[in-house]
Amino acid sequence: MHTSYSFGDVSVVFAHPAVGQYVATGAGLGSISVSMTTDRTTHDVAADGSVMVSKVLGRNGSLTITVQQTSELNKWLLKLYNYVEQAPTPEWANTRITIRSASMQDLIRVTGASFQKLPDRPYQAQGQQVSWVLMAADIDQAIA
Repeated sequence: MHTSYSFGDVSVVFAHPAVGQYVATGAGLGSISVSMTTDRTTHDVAADGSVMVSKVLGRNGSLTITVQQTSELNKWLLKLYNYVEQAPTPEWANTRITIRSASMQDLIRVTGASFQKLPDRPYQAQGQQVSWVLMAADIDQAIA
């Protein structure tokens, strides 16, 4: 038995009500990493050794999207950043991101996404990749 994986099967849709959407299916895209921030459980241990388990409901986290610095995706993310930076405050975390991987049956829905900062800007003899980090209020991971 074997399994297969292809990054070419992964698609990412960025959407903001005022800026529109961008569908990325590989062109200029280097990598995507989804990280959850909140521990979903905590344990409190009493002096007698009894353990109280707490279920924590937080589904916040971050996404790191690495793109080629000359790509259309990088230009679109910069356009989105420039818009939300100047827009009224309610627009700041109004970005939604959907990641699908058909071969892995992944569906990740991100809401309340906001930019952590502008990516570092490399200038070298060869073109480079830049990393956009977006913080997310909610990350829902499901089977597609």
